[in-house]
Amino acid sequence: MPAVIALRRAVRRRTRERMGVPALPAAQVELLRAVQDEPGIGVAGAARRLHLAENSVSTLVRTAIADGHLRRTPDPADRRAARLELTDAAHERLRRWRAMRAGVVDAALARLDPADHDALAAAVPALTRLLDAVEEIDPHDQEGGRP
Repeated sequence: MPAVIALRRAVRRRTRERMGVPALPAAQVELLRAVQDEPGIGVAGAARRLHLAENSVSTLVRTAIADGHLRRTPDPADRRAARLELTDAAHERLRRWRAMRAGVVDAALARLDPADHDALAAAVPALTRLLDAVEEIDPHDQEGGRP
């Protein structure tokens, strides 16, 4: 599936070019998306979701706060814990990213002929099943891991 990986990279590169702002590290984007999906998530919850160590997520959080993308608020149920929320700037950046990415893909699709559109539409169910299969893999299963 090298073409899928290359496509993802190309779309990301073209989107970054259109955005005209410095790219965020992938881990930072994953953190912002986790907080967007689950507003109020804590550092420990984000670490579990991202499969990262808590101290790594804490570092990402400090950077995102300094960059104006996250705010940390005390958890009303446990004042020792903090809850994470996206700032308006982060919401806008993620919204712009999605719109720009959709524009890149739409522009590319417009250049393809109808047969290519049909082939892509026919591939979607298999790609969806592949995604489901990847999500079902036990992260602790060592078979099929990295080289």
